[in-house]
Amino acid sequence: MNAAVLLIVSVAILAAGYVFYGGWLAKQWGIDPSRKTPAHELEDGMDYVPAKTPVLMGHHFSSIAGAGPINGPIQAAVFGWVPVLLWVLIGGIFFGGVHDFGALFASLRHKGQSIGEIIDDSMGRTAKKLFLTFGYLTLLLVVAAFSSIVASTFGTTTAAGAAVEGATLAANESTAMISLLFIALAMVFGYFVYRKNAPVGVASVFGCIGIAAIVAIGLNFHPIALSYNAWMWILGAYILVASVTPVWILLQPRDYLSSFLLYFMIAAGVIAVLGAVVTGHGQFAVPAMGDASLKGTGVFTTGTAFPALFVTIACGAISGFHSLVSSGTTAKQLDNEKNARPVAYGSMLIECTVAVISLCAIGFVWSAASDGTYASPTQVFAGGLSAMIGSFAPGVQNIMYQMLILAVSVFCLTSLDTATRLARYMFQEFFLEQGQTAKDATGYKKVLANPYVATAITVVLGVSLGMTGYTKIWPLFGAANQLLAAVGLIAVCTWLGAVGKNNKMFFIPMIFMLAVTVCSLFQTITAKLTAYTTGAADVWALIQAGIAVLLVALSLVLAGIAAKVLIAQRNQKDAGKKDENVA
Repeated sequence: MNAAVLLIVSVAILAAGYVFYGGWLAKQWGIDPSRKTPAHELEDGMDYVPAKTPVLMGHHFSSIAGAGPINGPIQAAVFGWVPVLLWVLIGGIFFGGVHDFGALFASLRHKGQSIGEIIDDSMGRTAKKLFLTFGYLTLLLVVAAFSSIVASTFGTTTAAGAAVEGATLAANESTAMISLLFIALAMVFGYFVYRKNAPVGVASVFGCIGIAAIVAIGLNFHPIALSYNAWMWILGAYILVASVTPVWILLQPRDYLSSFLLYFMIAAGVIAVLGAVVTGHGQFAVPAMGDASLKGTGVFTTGTAFPALFVTIACGAISGFHSLVSSGTTAKQLDNEKNARPVAYGSMLIECTVAVISLCAIGFVWSAASDGTYASPTQVFAGGLSAMIGSFAPGVQNIMYQMLILAVSVFCLTSLDTATRLARYMFQEFFLEQGQTAKDATGYKKVLANPYVATAITVVLGVSLGMTGYTKIWPLFGAANQLLAAVGLIAVCTWLGAVGKNNKMFFIPMIFMLAVTVCSLFQTITAKLTAYTTGAADVWALIQAGIAVLLVALSLVLAGIAAKVLIAQRNQKDAGKKDENVA
């Protein structure tokens, strides 16, 4: 397979999916550009803040991207490029895009509130409580996994305590320095755009110049050298502050500016693939149907294609975390309903493009990835694309490697901040009655619903779990995340049915994702319990098994409630048709 052909055909299919299927969804659900969005209706300067479409696109895209569409396809490449590509394209258009777009649309019609409120509306209060528990546990895993990934790209040691040396150490220190400067740059950008009303276009130009400047500084001056554990606690302190500040100070501007790094990464990927092919270096060595002998070695995942393929690829095709972003922060900032399709459905398909580029990257360095040369999927991604560029422009290969590592780290950092804010929303919501705010609560509920208390609890639990290292968290995170996608599909499906809109496009995705992820979690539970009882793992394995059991139980109960609701909706609809026929 030629990498350029694979990329071009994939982009064409995704573009067609956006135009035709995405457009059909918008018509089926009744997207209304004249309808006032929650960002305007409930504007409060804190969470509900109308954002210019490019800025919101940057926030949403950066928040959902993270490491998922990079790590997932690379780890799953052991199953072969054909299964990976098919799931990225089919999953993105018919599963992930529907999931993200539907969650945003449903939240817009619920005053920008979370999936929990949507469930409350169509499935009842008990179902809402179950979902909030489920969602919060999943977000703790997100905080744990992404904080660990970021600390791994900053630290002088690994999660296991081993020293990082050589070029990797220099790259980590540079990435840490640039990331810190990036936060300061974002705050300056936000101040001038939101408080001094600077034009976004002009500010963007200066923002890009600022990014180039801090990259140059970080590559040549990086005096901060801290261990993995030290960075984990620093990240905990950062998200503790960042997730309770008004969105215009850091979240919106940082995510908008980081989107330029994402666009740069995509552009670099396209140039790398096409340039390598044109110069005769565009080899793509991933076997069509995989190599079973490599499972569980190096950067590759374990297990059978079902369910491991669909869980491992995660954000490259569908991700439950996306529904929380759509209904947690994006819905509170959307300026006009007509922008829901490009922001939600469009971002999902762009993320699929990143997944395809990741597949091309490992295809170029397949031998090195197979023999354990690379320690992580992020290194495979950066190493593959920079090696492609080095094949026709060797002078920039090292700089490109560090830029790509930086981009992945920044995306994880934005996802980390957003996940903490979303977890805070859910934790507070669990202790509040419908229509209440934290100020209305009394007794212990008032304490627990306090945003600072809710955030502190989330940070301590998430960072503590992340101390074990992302490799121990990722399998459980992947399954929980995909199970959350099934629950998100169920929630939007039942609500659409309740308001009389077409929800049939949800049936196959939600049933399939539920089957995949429950199966995967049962495997995880068995593996963790076996490892613990045989002494091959510590108490964290037992804790993770317990979380998995709870997630499976919650999801199955929610699925049962949803099934009753959908059957009742169908019976009511059939009864209405009979009455019409009699009349």
